[in-house]
This record gives sequence, structure tokens and C-alpha cells, in this order.
Amino acid sequence: MTPWAQAEMALALMRSYPVGLGGIVLRGRVGPARDAFLRLVAKTDTKQAKLHPNMTNDALDGSLDLTQTLSTGHIAMHAGLLTKTDHLFTLAMAERTPPYLAARLAMALDAGEMRGFIALDEGADETEGLSPVIADRLAFRVDLNGIAMGDITGTPPPASGPAIATPDGLAEQLTLLALRLGINSLRAPIFALRAAKAHAALHGRSTVTDDDVGAAVALVYAHRATQIPADDDPQPPTPDTPPDQSGPSTQDTQIPDDMLLDAVMSALPAGLLDQLQSGAGKNGAGAGSGKLILGNRRGRPLSPRDRTARKSDRIDLLGTLRAAVPWQTLRKQQTSTTRPVIRPADLRARRYQNLSDRVLIFAVDASGSAALARLNEAKGAIEILLSEAYSRRDHVALISFRGTEAETLLPPTRSLVQTKRRLAALPGGGGTPLAAGLQAAMILAQATQKRGQTPTIVVLTDGRSNVALDGTGNRAQAAADATDMGQQIRKTGIDSIVIDTGARPDQSLSQLATAMAGHYIALPRANAERLSDSVSSHLMA
Repeated sequence: MTPWAQAEMALALMRSYPVGLGGIVLRGRVGPARDAFLRLVAKTDTKQAKLHPNMTNDALDGSLDLTQTLSTGHIAMHAGLLTKTDHLFTLAMAERTPPYLAARLAMALDAGEMRGFIALDEGADETEGLSPVIADRLAFRVDLNGIAMGDITGTPPPASGPAIATPDGLAEQLTLLALRLGINSLRAPIFALRAAKAHAALHGRSTVTDDDVGAAVALVYAHRATQIPADDDPQPPTPDTPPDQSGPSTQDTQIPDDMLLDAVMSALPAGLLDQLQSGAGKNGAGAGSGKLILGNRRGRPLSPRDRTARKSDRIDLLGTLRAAVPWQTLRKQQTSTTRPVIRPADLRARRYQNLSDRVLIFAVDASGSAALARLNEAKGAIEILLSEAYSRRDHVALISFRGTEAETLLPPTRSLVQTKRRLAALPGGGGTPLAAGLQAAMILAQATQKRGQTPTIVVLTDGRSNVALDGTGNRAQAAADATDMGQQIRKTGIDSIVIDTGARPDQSLSQLATAMAGHYIALPRANAERLSDSVSSHLMA
């Protein structure tokens, strides 16, 4: 089945059983294929409600209509979007859904308050994706990337038919198949069973057949699989006694497990099979951006909150009035006044949410005979990361440590021209004051935190620390000082990566990474590309 045919089938099945199957995760950037799919949706689903990731709880669940309330003297409410239970909901930019919205939509899906749901996942790569809280509640996932215009056709009509009979033991068989594929959610076999029945109804059958179950597991299990089943995985039990042949029964339609497994494997996206074989995960935890910062001065507005916690917060006037209006009749009766009565509990504070910039602080070992190679590698990696900084909101900084001290060669910047100028001539040689380099990186990281940025320390060294923090040449004291500085960095909560550039992995650097609560990477023959790729992959982990 082609990707477009899968999209058509998923849409038809969702229309036939919208509450039971949840909806569709539509993976794909804006383009002809996605536009064609949405046109198919609009042909029969005329009642649609569009959502976006920045919606507040007032827009979702309704809020006080302040103007109408004040003009009429009676409480009037704005209807929220989630009250439109007869609508098909479409969530744009679903990969940016914040935790609150994801949880609220999950509650609506669990309660059956939506007549279908389509999440438009526009992530640039597999590290960006829809929140698992929502994705687990949607039966289907369709990837429209790479679909040619010639593959786009019409769509079958929605199904409506009699009750569908299923073979005995099919639910147990689907559950065991999900277990073999590493699918932990119990929603998956439920979706697969419902999809098989909807597929049978779509084709005018009153009983689920092999084709129905094969299509269902391909649509429901393929994008959820996390492992390839081994030959010795548990198999469904075989009944000891043959079924009764005296009357009609569905027990004689036992579907072979190999056929169902082949259906799932054939539907796996290109390249995913290799990832499953290597044990790599399919979805990352984020896009590698900075942290979300809450404040009361600037950023994207959030719902106001109770102001009693922080008296210095700015008052949200409309939020305060909305909190006070429902109580005015009672309060005026108690106080015998005609003026509005505002109490401290009514006060609401303004809140904003902003995405901080991230700063990559490179602390590079510039000591000894290998200094020139390490600095050249770091320079190339920094230039590669800077070229991608504009899409990831990254700044970079460079600290060089050699001799008895550390030096900040490049303060945090996003200017590629300035970076190349500063990195044109880098000094090298001398001892290895690793502790001093870590101290300088921590001080710079803390300074960036005060400016509202999110720092990450990246240390490049071969691990042969021989200069203590006081500048003396004492290897034992130098190692102890480095461990102590690593523990101090851990206490600050600053993310860190230790890259071992020695010819052989150094156990002391692995222990240092543990002390810093950071990542350890051994790259004995690293070039600029490998350094850049390693840093990027760990930032997105």
C-alpha cells in the first residue's frame, strides 16, 4: 500500500469510527500533498474547528464575556472550542504543543468529546514530533513527505454498515503481536481491533477477514513499533480442542502471526528498519532549543494567575475583573454598596512565556603537541554549529586553557564573521590546567544564565591534567581540582558534554563527565564534522 493509499484508508476508517479511533497524526511539511489531503477532509467534514499550540485554556474551555456581562448585568460566557463536540478538530504545528494543551486535548480525546482529530506534525526531522500524550491516543500516523503529485487520487467514502463479527481470540492475538513489536500501550491493540472492524465495514463485509486485520495492523502498529520480534518471542496459544463444526463460528478463521507481522514490516517507513535493528529510538525528546522561561514582562501571553504569591507581579486588569464579576451581586448585598467590590483574592497577575537562547561554551585543551590539531577541530566545529545557529537560536563561546590558566577567546556570539576573525590565530602549548578551564566555563555559563540564556558546556581534552587550580604542577591535586569543579558544575544544573580526544579513551574523563552529570563522548580521531554531529545529537537527546 502506497503512503497516499494509507492516508486515504486512515481517513476513511477515522470517519467510520471517529470516537473509537481518535484520529490521525499527519506528518509532513506544508506542500501539495498535505493540501490535497486537507481538501479531501473538507469535502465531507464541513464542520471543522482549528486549533494552534498557543491557545489558552479560556479559548479551549470558555471564559467570561466581560463586555456582555457588564452591559446586561447578567453573567454571560464565551463558548470554548472544545464544546463543539460535533466538529472535526485540526491542530496546526502540532510538534510545538506545550504540555498543558497536550494534557487538555488528551482529556478531550479520552472523554470522546471530538468527532475526529487530525494533528498536523510539521517537524523538520524525527527529533521534532507530536507529544506522546496525544500521539498515543490517535490510532493512525501518516507520512506525506516525498509523495509525488501523480500518487494523489480520490478517497473512498466513509463506511456505515451492520455490526461486524470478529474471530475468537483476535483481541488476544493483536495484544501479543503488540508485545512482540515492543508496543507498551494497550491502546494500540484496541485501535487495531476497531480499525479491522471499520475496514471490514468499509468493504461491505459483516465479518473481519485476514485482509482487514492485515490492513489494520499495518496502519496502527507500524509507526509504534520499537523492536523487531525475535524468533523465540511468545506466540499465541493454540487451542487443544478443535472448534465446533456444527454451526457457524469464527474460530476457524485463525489468522497466521507471520502474515500479520509481514504486514507490519512492509509498512515500516524507509530507514526505520535499520534504526530498529540497531536499537535506536525513533523520536527524540525535543528540538534542541533553549528552555521555556516564565516571566511577567515580555514573551507570549499566558493565562493570568493568582497574584497572592508574588506581590511584585503586574496586575492583569481583565483577568481580575473576570474573577470578580461573578461575585458582585452577593458582595453588594453584603456591603450595601453600588460600586464594584474587588478583593485581594480576585487579583490576577500577568504571565508571559519566552524561549531562551542557548549558548554553547567550548572549553578546549590547548596544551602540548596536539594543541594545534584540537584547536583546528574545535574551530571547524564551531563554524559548522554557527552556520546552523540561526534556526536553533544558538550562540557559541570559546575558552582555551593551557599553561597555568584559562582564557576566553570568544565571548558568546552568533556572528560567523567575528568568530572567524577571533579564531584566525589560536595559541597553543604548555601544561593542562583542566580545572581552570572548567572554572572559567562555569563562570561564563552562570553569567549567561543571569541574562536569561541556557548554557551548555562542551569540554574537549585528552584528560592529561597536570596543573592544579593554584597553578602548581601537581597531577594528583590537578585531578582532584578538576573533579571538584565538575561537582560544582553539577550543582548549578548546567548541561555539559565531555569529549575525549585522546588516542585511547581515558577513564578519568568518563568519571569527570559523571561528576558533572553530563555526557561522555570518546572521539580519538575527531574532525570538525564528527565533533559538530556529536554535539548536535547530544543536545537533542
